[in-house]
Parts: sequence; C-alpha cells; structure tokens
Amino acid sequence: MPVKKSDLYVITKAKELTKYVIMATEKSPKKYRFTLVVRLQNYCLDITENLLIANMLPLEDENRQKFQIKAGRLLKLLGYFAMICMETECILPKQFENICKLQAECIMFLGKWIASDKKRNKVSSGDMPQKDT
Repeated sequence: MPVKKSDLYVITKAKELTKYVIMATEKSPKKYRFTLVVRLQNYCLDITENLLIANMLPLEDENRQKFQIKAGRLLKLLGYFAMICMETECILPKQFENICKLQAECIMFLGKWIASDKKRNKVSSGDMPQKDT
C-alpha cells in the first residue's frame, strides 16, 4: 500500500509499528493473549491515536504538544513491555529487536516533529530564531 504524502513520517512509522506488533503477536502463546499481547497492541493503537490527534490540532494549540508527549511516553512503555514479552517468550528475540528498531525510529521522528513545531510556533508568534554564536 503506498504511503499517503499527507501523513507525517512519524505517523507512517507508528502505523508500521502497530501493524508489525499485531502480526508478531498473532501466534503468541494463548496464556499471554489477554495480558501482555493486549497491552502491547493497545500501546501501539494509543500511540497512533495520540499522534493523529496531535496532527489534527492547530500548531498554536497547547494540547498538540501534550498529545505528542503522551505518544512519546507510550512509545517508551511499549519498549519495556516488549522486553517483558521477549523474556517470557511471548514474542521471539528477533521480533523484539524489530519492535525496538521501529520504536526508536518513532521516537526519533517524534522528537524532530516536536522541535519543528516549536520552531514554527516561535516564527509564527513573531519571535525570530536567534543564531548560536
């Protein structure tokens, strides 16, 4: 499926992460399906939801950054739960590694998006960014 040009790269990566986690946990042991698997999948869905909501809000809206920050927190929690899933053999080590790579990319692009918003917000409010000397 082609990537829509209108999607931010962090949102595209979050969707990719969500899809991967859902597919990776399909064959997890039954005893973990209603605990670890559900939690892992819900974190992914919540991350994507928070990013989409943040993107819908205007740049000046203070809630925009709150949703971005919440998505960042959820990304970190996802990493911890993925590790627990691997340690309990709910997911394979290779799946954990792939989740961590996608998670790291999301965190990096989220940080860039937040920095870009701050910069754009300064410029739109009349403050000119100063050069470092």
